[in-house]
Amino acid sequence: MKRRSWPRTPLLARTITWVALATTVGIVLWQVHPALLLSSTTDTGGDTGAHVIMASWMASHLLTHFHLTGWYPWWFDGMPIYSFYFIFPDLLAAIAGYVIPYAVAFKLATIAGSLMLPPAAYAFGRLAGMERPYPAVLGVFTLPFLFDQSFTILGGNLFSTFAGEYSYSFGMALALIVLGLTFRGLRTGRYRAITALILAICVLSHLVAALFVTAGMLAALALCRPSARRTWWVVSTGGVAALLAGFWELPFVAYQSYTTSMGYVNTTHFMKMLYPVADRWAIWLALAGLVFAVVKRSRPAMLLSLLAAIFAVGFVLDPQGKLWNERLIPVWLLCMYLMAGYATAYLGVAAAKLWKRWRTVSYRRPEHLTRRFIERMERYRSVPRRPGEIGAPIAATALCLAVVLPSVLVSPTSSGVDLFNVVHIEHNNVTDWAAWNYSGYQSKPAWPEFHGLMQEMSRIGSRYGCGQAMWEYSHSLNRFGTTEALFTLPYWTHYCMGSLGGLLFESSPTTPYYFMVQSELSPAPSDAMAGLPYGPFNMELGIEHLQMMGVRYFMASSPSVQAAAKADHNLSLVATSGPWRSEYNGRMLDTTWKVYLVHHAAPVKALTRMPVVLRDTGASPTSWLPISLRWFDTPKDWNTYLLSGNLPSPARSSPTWPSGTSLPPDKVTGIRMGTSTISFTVSKVGVPVVVDVSYYPAWHATGASGPYRAVPNFMVVIPHSHEVTLHYGSTPAGSAGVALSGLGVLGWLGLAVRRRLLLVRRNR
Repeated sequence: MKRRSWPRTPLLARTITWVALATTVGIVLWQVHPALLLSSTTDTGGDTGAHVIMASWMASHLLTHFHLTGWYPWWFDGMPIYSFYFIFPDLLAAIAGYVIPYAVAFKLATIAGSLMLPPAAYAFGRLAGMERPYPAVLGVFTLPFLFDQSFTILGGNLFSTFAGEYSYSFGMALALIVLGLTFRGLRTGRYRAITALILAICVLSHLVAALFVTAGMLAALALCRPSARRTWWVVSTGGVAALLAGFWELPFVAYQSYTTSMGYVNTTHFMKMLYPVADRWAIWLALAGLVFAVVKRSRPAMLLSLLAAIFAVGFVLDPQGKLWNERLIPVWLLCMYLMAGYATAYLGVAAAKLWKRWRTVSYRRPEHLTRRFIERMERYRSVPRRPGEIGAPIAATALCLAVVLPSVLVSPTSSGVDLFNVVHIEHNNVTDWAAWNYSGYQSKPAWPEFHGLMQEMSRIGSRYGCGQAMWEYSHSLNRFGTTEALFTLPYWTHYCMGSLGGLLFESSPTTPYYFMVQSELSPAPSDAMAGLPYGPFNMELGIEHLQMMGVRYFMASSPSVQAAAKADHNLSLVATSGPWRSEYNGRMLDTTWKVYLVHHAAPVKALTRMPVVLRDTGASPTSWLPISLRWFDTPKDWNTYLLSGNLPSPARSSPTWPSGTSLPPDKVTGIRMGTSTISFTVSKVGVPVVVDVSYYPAWHATGASGPYRAVPNFMVVIPHSHEVTLHYGSTPAGSAGVALSGLGVLGWLGLAVRRRLLLVRRNR
């Protein structure tokens, strides 16, 4: 009988690799409470508590019409949803919501990027051609990055994910996979179709991830000795990916003038951000990894070092603008942790080689051992095992657990420990944030108050009609789960009640006016947008602004605001919710909500004076916003609306009414507000009408000329028929983008079948 040969497959090494990666992912899952992830509560916490409504809207209104972007009428007097924000993670939640409960689907979508990051780092190493144990150690070293406490909202780590930056995490995981495929493709000439597809999804997941992967692909090409074949691989793959995402990219770029900058000031604390105390041990290891990468001539490791340098320089030199320079810090730290993992693996391999050499020299065959045992030992020693492929992942896992677990297990009352000013250990409250988010709105002590208020708003909508609502802001709204809880009014009222405020601040030019009204109607406003002319509490002016903006309801919660509302003749009390008693920050709050109907707040109004056309004012915020803010803050000017100079003058349609002159009385009736349509009837043709809905170039009018952009960010139409309808459709850039995506699909199919056709020809 022929003796069976000793198995040559490194099963133990593979097992150790997968155990190390499973341990890394398992620690993350342990801290984010799997039971809460799978519960039916509605996710909350930070921006996430408002994000929950977006994927729900996509599932119920966009995907059912085969759209990925569209009009969302419930925030900021309407806004183009997903035109300036990232699609793919919410798309996953929306699609999964058709199969499993939506609340569970959304939670899983928010944590997917964090759970994907360790396997993605491992895949980068394997695809890029790193030998064992380097890929496994790269995956393990994403664990301390995920638990990094040096930032909480910039993106990538678990704190940022819970704060609402789950798209960032998802995009970064995909970017690592794309970079690994790039190395494999440059080496073999294959994998263009799969790389293009994942790259397009990465672009649709987050802008910073798109910058990261674009810089990485170009740097990888430079490191791999560019040739015509390799250059064409990168150009064709990147070009097809850009075309696939063209339906989103082109409008995103073309209509940036219809977005808002929150005025976040770039930080100049460069050393503090680039060299945080909690990450210094990893940064020192990463510097050693750079030396090892040069010695070993490891192109993937050198790519990570080069990307770290690029984003560090970008962080320092980024000009003041919409891209906040601190957004680049997570890329720097992720690359540092991956390079620290590379250094750890390199040292582990070197130690294993020394150990093997010592064992080989010092090994003496014991005379008392049987010959059969000696033969087995020789066969075992002859198995082709790479040095360190077992010990290095174990050591790396132990090191990362030694960094993460103490901070997880240490008491919250501990002041923290500094070890040689390189390692800092303090309580890590990832698990607390996860529990706060995933336990949902329903688990908060103030849930009865929030739920009762939402039910009351639904009843008000049934009795007095649906419409937009504004409320008194207070930081104590966080007792509901997030200070942005009332942004979800549409979600809880079955899309009857809208919210003047919303989450995607940068996606709407109406955002500044929401914050100004909030400041006028709240004793302790957030004043979150920098650079606005905020004034003191002023109930009369705030309600006049609500009338201007077509806001139908105002919600007050404090006695002082309720007293001011009671004295305002433009408000009528229609409902009371409470009294409610709840705990917040260790003290008990007694709250009674009063809801007021705002008089004369119709969303469509006939103008009394002919608008003035601003011929030298463009659509960009730098030229439009100062004029619009000045008009919005000056009540004596409100009788005369200002129109953007980029559009034809309405005076040409009505030559008998020069700009600024009085107009004959007109009556607007039959106003019907749909999700993407607005219709009404006018008594007099030719008299301009203002529609208190945010302007965007995708709006089109039937029965009227326009719409034209008017201050602060509304639409003006000039009826040439008694029946007027506005509908949200497409834009030239949107149509062109869809056409480019169609070409991208054809290009992708070409990449997918090209290699098969070549193989068929060769076989013939």
